[in-house]
Amino acid sequence: MEVSSLYITPLPTIKSQTLTHFPKPLFHHPKPKPTHHHHLTIRSAISRNKKEATVETVKHQLENCHLIAGIKYKGLTVKQFQELRQTLPDSVNLVVAKNTLVGKAIEGTEWEALKPCMKGMNAWLFVHTEEIPGALKPYRNFQKERKLEDNDFTGAVFEGKFYGPGDFKSLETMPTRAEIYGKLLGSLQSPASSLVSTLGAPARDLVLVLKAYIQKLESGEQ
Repeated sequence: MEVSSLYITPLPTIKSQTLTHFPKPLFHHPKPKPTHHHHLTIRSAISRNKKEATVETVKHQLENCHLIAGIKYKGLTVKQFQELRQTLPDSVNLVVAKNTLVGKAIEGTEWEALKPCMKGMNAWLFVHTEEIPGALKPYRNFQKERKLEDNDFTGAVFEGKFYGPGDFKSLETMPTRAEIYGKLLGSLQSPASSLVSTLGAPARDLVLVLKAYIQKLESGEQ
């Protein structure tokens, strides 16, 4: 018996295909990207908060303050500021703040007289003691040791009066409390003419003399 040959048609070759792209979902909600305006709003808020905090810091320094002095700090390094702060007594504070913010803090107070020196870059000395010469001396020494002739005082206010850079000698040579106290004792033990001379001294010196005398009486010293 003969078997007839069968012709089988070959199946078409199916090439494998790699899926490299998936269809996007029907509803796609991309995350909103932060806008430039959004960043500006955040930065503005932070900047405003910092400014308000600086103004409050200055206002706090005004409490029981006897003198404010500006120092030209352009060119000073952070390290020099740190070293300067270490030389200052506890009764003197150094604050770096923009002129506009200090001006806002002193607005409506006796310290407004400080405005003539609000030019350029200033650091501010807040003196919380009546011993003015002793409060200014640390910076003078620092200035001389570091040869910072260009970083001089730009001005100061004491008892409502403005002192320019050329007027600091009168502030730095004021008599100390001990000197005034000694002058008072000498006057009380000397002829009347000497006491009259003491009473004819500048008003500030007279006030300090009287305050020293009152403290002497209160302490019971003879």
